[in-house]
Amino acid sequence: MKFFVWLRKLRISPDPSLRARRSNPFLRFSQTPVYRSVAAIGVLCVLPVLAQAQAQAGIVMASTTSTEQSGLFAHLLPAFSKATGVEVKVVALGTGQAIDMGRRGDADVLFVHDQAAEEKFVAEGFALKRFAVMYNDFVLVGPAADPARTKGADIVQALSKISTANNAFISRGDKSGTHAAELRFWKMTPIADAKGSGYRECGCGMGQALNMAAATGAYVLTDRGTWLSFKNRADLQVLVQGDQRLFNQYGVLAINPAKHPHVKAQDAQKFVDWVLSPAGQAVIAAYRIDGQQLFFPNAGK
Repeated sequence: MKFFVWLRKLRISPDPSLRARRSNPFLRFSQTPVYRSVAAIGVLCVLPVLAQAQAQAGIVMASTTSTEQSGLFAHLLPAFSKATGVEVKVVALGTGQAIDMGRRGDADVLFVHDQAAEEKFVAEGFALKRFAVMYNDFVLVGPAADPARTKGADIVQALSKISTANNAFISRGDKSGTHAAELRFWKMTPIADAKGSGYRECGCGMGQALNMAAATGAYVLTDRGTWLSFKNRADLQVLVQGDQRLFNQYGVLAINPAKHPHVKAQDAQKFVDWVLSPAGQAVIAAYRIDGQQLFFPNAGK
């Protein structure tokens, strides 16, 4: 009190916060060594909880739409999370966009199907290695009437006929693995730069492209997995299949932490190791729709 009387004599108003600290027992206690020790212990207790919460956030996987829309991931990823405790958030895009996500460091692992683009990604240092994980095939579907007479086992001949007849053809047009395969097949035709007046790019995923084809009676190239899970078929049928050029390989790549130090490299590698293991490969092989196997594991082959 003498301190405040002295201030009043000098006509100086005491600092209100100082008066509050002197009158508030908790604030006085907060300045003591005991309080500081308790606070430090509290921080040490909270840090492991925060670390656990961060770990539970899981990894981001950028992947092609076919693995998502076919239902494979709904079957595969719960088994991985159960085995490892690591959750996976899937961002389903065309393969080209998925690879761009990895190049920017916005994903921890890629699950895609464009081998040339994947190998280029590794050569650029964005992943240390690409692993083959599974395969299926592409098929050409179109209206049951098949106005271009494409039915058979020759995809290049089928595209040539569609172009010559100017029949409707829906292209993904989205730099996906399916789009890249389609463009490779067009380049093999005698009229690579003339796809016909019926050619349309939708810039969309596989499911949307199939819906457009079903609504307009158009031809479309699709992976078999998405086709088998697609229900709105109208009168679409598989018309071209069995051509060796229609082989569709999938790869898995963990993002290189030397390029992007913030990625969850350890958990990403856990996914790569698991999906290539006998356990992960068996889960892939077990996925079926109406008794038909959609993907065929081939890790290490």
